[in-house]
Amino acid sequence: MIAFQRLACAGMSLALLAVGQRAGAAPPPEPQPVTTPIHAVPYTPEGVEEKGLWMQVDEVERQLKTSPQVISDAALNGYVRSVLCRTVGEQRCAAARLYIIRSPEANASMAPNGMIQLNSGMLLHLNSEAQLASVLGHEFAHYEHRHTLLYFRESKKKNSTSLWLAMTGIGLIAAISVENGLFRYSRDMEREADMDGLARMAAAGYAQSEAAAPWKLFRAEWDGTAAERKRRSQTLRDDKVTGTHPGMAERIAYTEAEAARQPPGGETGVERYQSALAPWLPGFLDDQVKRNDFGASEVLIATLTERNHAAWLLAARADLYRTRALPGDLERAVGYYSDAIAASSDLPSAWRGRGLANLKLGNAEAGKADLKAYLARSPDAADRAMMSMLAGEHP
Repeated sequence: MIAFQRLACAGMSLALLAVGQRAGAAPPPEPQPVTTPIHAVPYTPEGVEEKGLWMQVDEVERQLKTSPQVISDAALNGYVRSVLCRTVGEQRCAAARLYIIRSPEANASMAPNGMIQLNSGMLLHLNSEAQLASVLGHEFAHYEHRHTLLYFRESKKKNSTSLWLAMTGIGLIAAISVENGLFRYSRDMEREADMDGLARMAAAGYAQSEAAAPWKLFRAEWDGTAAERKRRSQTLRDDKVTGTHPGMAERIAYTEAEAARQPPGGETGVERYQSALAPWLPGFLDDQVKRNDFGASEVLIATLTERNHAAWLLAARADLYRTRALPGDLERAVGYYSDAIAASSDLPSAWRGRGLANLKLGNAEAGKADLKAYLARSPDAADRAMMSMLAGEHP
């Protein structure tokens, strides 16, 4: 992704920068139906400036092809692509090139040359195939409506090319300032992509009722982060002036309203999604825990635990408390690690974590015993030398 930040992810992508309206604000108007034309894909750039942009985007894709952050697993890529093709149709799908990026940022984007970047953090935050279809349908709508090109042309009129480049998700140039009208233009295109994505879900047989769930989770995580850091929640901030996306409350409201207008039925694909992602979710969650955002991670883990009581979730919660290490946290971590060990004997990292927590608590013998158990279960552990030293073993 080359490491996207939240600001750089803002524009033509399903980013986490959309924030809610102030409490008590009037209900937002319903978004208008799709109005910009759907174009044939792929698109051939016109003029010197568009061709220059294509060269830069193509260079980003060239680097992605050899990036260690790209997950090349055939099964995972095949599954995600199958959902994309079902959502947008086989013929349109042929124009898209998918890259699944190992990054905890819950983000997805589609460049105007047909390159889709889907972060592992987004996959972690979804619960069903229908939710994945919603994300992919939204991004493909941006592509097929040529929103990035429309935005580029509009920004050129306002001498804001640098902002457009930052907002594409490519992050080539930092954004500095822009007129309010350009932000409104971006929000209108986001609403259009939302509505188009919902239509694509329905046409593919997916339940539109699933589409609002990720937004609700994002909002809960932001609230969790704010509470942990003793700050005002971002979900209460009014971004009508400078926001590039519709407010979170607005987005949830019109997504649920549109779903309510549809006849009941439609697939959720929960079991297929969970089966395809099962080998990957523990690692993706570990990436999230390492972001040092206790509030958001705690909300996410609690949400995951509602539908899955797997031992790795207990261990992840233990890692979260061990990392924060406030008074009482290490004791809680030891408890969660113990629960994980009791639930599964095939989780070496739980012994490692409990051993480290016990050592910090001054329980030297218990800590060393746990680390030795970890090493016995992980003979090829990358951190073997360090853990052996902490366990009191000598070469």
